[in-house]
Amino acid sequence: MKRSFSFMLLCLLAFMVSAQISHTAKGDVDKTAQSLLQKAAKVFESKSVSFTVTMVNYDTQKKETARATAQVLYNKGRYRVTAPKQVLYSDGKAVWHWNKEVNEVVVNPLTNDDDNLVNPAHLLKSYDKNFRPKYIRTEEDGTAIVDLQPKKGKSYHKLRLALNEKNGHLLRMEIHNYDGSRGEYHLSAFKTGVPCKEADFVFDAANNKGVEVIDMR
Repeated sequence: MKRSFSFMLLCLLAFMVSAQISHTAKGDVDKTAQSLLQKAAKVFESKSVSFTVTMVNYDTQKKETARATAQVLYNKGRYRVTAPKQVLYSDGKAVWHWNKEVNEVVVNPLTNDDDNLVNPAHLLKSYDKNFRPKYIRTEEDGTAIVDLQPKKGKSYHKLRLALNEKNGHLLRMEIHNYDGSRGEYHLSAFKTGVPCKEADFVFDAANNKGVEVIDMR
């Protein structure tokens, strides 16, 4: 059975390693940050959305080490992430990772803990369970900066979100690690009300003969 670890780049899973740091966020809830995040979450809750996401990885010297671009379709907790050689499907209960290079699909149950950074829409909807928000500033172009600080120990010390203050669109998400390295999501070509159907969020084995399916559920 072949395995590919290039998918770690696609989802920036390098920032979700198992090492735990004891620092956690404390203090009262930031009402300004809370309001901005609620507006952003409503964008994903009201209609199906599609966008292009560019994922960039930086080392401790702030040099770019890797880059990947994917197309995302999201609707009511379900999503499909399409990259040149890989596709990620989720129907809200399970995740199908189709690695086209090795002609293999791995199916895993969906869990909130490992889905947050892969799926920004889910993060915006449930951030209060795992993070404490902090409003930082609003830039001249109307971009609001909000930090999410983990309530429990993580391998990173904050997530920084850049939000369009007017319409609530998520523009960028940064993952800041304790060692100084950083990962980023840049969202563009954001569209709402995109037509979709249930089949868009599940791998279709019948129409992809010869693909090895490994079900880990």
